[in-house]
Amino acid sequence: MPSSSRDADAGLDLRQFVEGGEGISVIRGGANCRSWNNIQYRVGLSAKNVGSSKLSMNVATIPPGGVAYAHIHVGFELMLYILQGRVRHEYGPGLSRAIENQAGDFIYIEPGVPHEVFNLSDREPVVAVVARSDASEWENIIPYDRNHGVVAETQPAPERPAT
Repeated sequence: MPSSSRDADAGLDLRQFVEGGEGISVIRGGANCRSWNNIQYRVGLSAKNVGSSKLSMNVATIPPGGVAYAHIHVGFELMLYILQGRVRHEYGPGLSRAIENQAGDFIYIEPGVPHEVFNLSDREPVVAVVARSDASEWENIIPYDRNHGVVAETQPAPERPAT
C-alpha cells in the first residue's frame, strides 16, 4: 500500500454528504467517490463524518481483476457481506490459506490476520458492505509482505490466483 493511498480522501470533506444530526445521521446512496488499496468506496459512516467513536461502515468495490493488497487490521474486527461477485481471500501466516466467497456470503476477519483479496472475475466487480469496529476506517491497517511473512514497507505486485 503506497502511503499516498492511505490519504486518498484527505481533501474530501465527508461531512458534506450527511443529512440529519442530533441523534440520527443519514447518507443517501451514491456512487464511489474515494479509494484505498485498490478498492473503491462510497462515502459511508465513520468518525470522519458522523463522529462515530467505535464503528465505521461503507460499501466497497473491487474492480474486475482487482486486488486489495496484503494487509493486517491492527486491533479491530471486520465483517463483510458480499452483494455481488466472487473473491478469493488468501490469509494467515505467509498467506498460506485460501477461501473463496461469493454474493450472499458473510465474512468475519479477526484482528491481526494477514490477508489479500482477489476479484476472481475479469468482467464483474465485487461489491460488499464492510463494517469495522474502528471508527477511523483505514488508519489502523498496515501492509503485509506475503513472501517474508512480516509487515511490509511497500506492496509488491501480487500474482493472480488460478480461477
